[in-house]
Amino acid sequence: MTKTGYIVLTAAVLAALLVMFWDRWRLRRTLRGLERMLDEAIRGEFKESRFDESRLSAVETKLAHYLSASAISAKNVAEEKDKIKTLIADISHQTKTPIANILLYAQLLEEQALPKESRTCVTALEDQTEKLRALIEALVKTSRLETGVLALHPAEGPLAPMLKEAVTQFATRAAEKGITLTIRPTDASAVFDAKWTGEAVCCLLDNAVKYTPAGGSVTVEAVSYELFCRINVTDTGPGIPEEEQARVFRRFYRSAAVAQEPGVGIGLYLARQIAEGQGGYLKVFSKPGKGAKFSLYLPRG
Repeated sequence: MTKTGYIVLTAAVLAALLVMFWDRWRLRRTLRGLERMLDEAIRGEFKESRFDESRLSAVETKLAHYLSASAISAKNVAEEKDKIKTLIADISHQTKTPIANILLYAQLLEEQALPKESRTCVTALEDQTEKLRALIEALVKTSRLETGVLALHPAEGPLAPMLKEAVTQFATRAAEKGITLTIRPTDASAVFDAKWTGEAVCCLLDNAVKYTPAGGSVTVEAVSYELFCRINVTDTGPGIPEEEQARVFRRFYRSAAVAQEPGVGIGLYLARQIAEGQGGYLKVFSKPGKGAKFSLYLPRG
């Protein structure tokens, strides 16, 4: 190769290197610009600074439009949540007094000298009113959790006091039905919202006592593992067929086998919402004729 050829080749190589370094420099500058825009967007400080025909300017414009639309969307969501919050509060407030009055008048009627047929109607009126009150309370609680109106506040603490309080609420009802209600001693602890986790355990106990026949038993226990804690509510009721076990956590689901029992089918749904709202979950283990065990898992840290 001649000297001229070497010069031309060297120049070509240098030109290629220069083009490569130039492209890499432009790419790195563009990436730095994108990183800056994203950082500013995260801090809520983003604003367009380029008004030219470059690709980076086009990206800035699109990002500005996106952030503007997101801000409007977030504002609309916040406004809708406020409306829902107000609606839930109104429903809760407006229904308490009428339901309380119906129950009061039903109790006053019971004290009157009524025919046997009328007493049956009054008893049915009381039962249906109590059912309506329970339904509205459950719906209000569920709606508050679903919309984020009512937040959970998990904190580390022992489970025993919460479990004892929940069991105490069902002791009389279980005794009247001839059911042995047992809580096993535990020193387990977890990260949980005591009030709402107690509500979830009460939902499980309500089901257990409701469906366990006289002479049966309901047991509550807490078992600790390395990463989580498990609360078990075990009964000796009729059990749940495998094909229905996933459906029992749906809102308003009720098995045809227990349709005659009181209830609206929202307790297990609410319990699962509470569990998931604090990083846990709820499972059921059951076989027909051999009772059921509902396990509420909670994180330990």
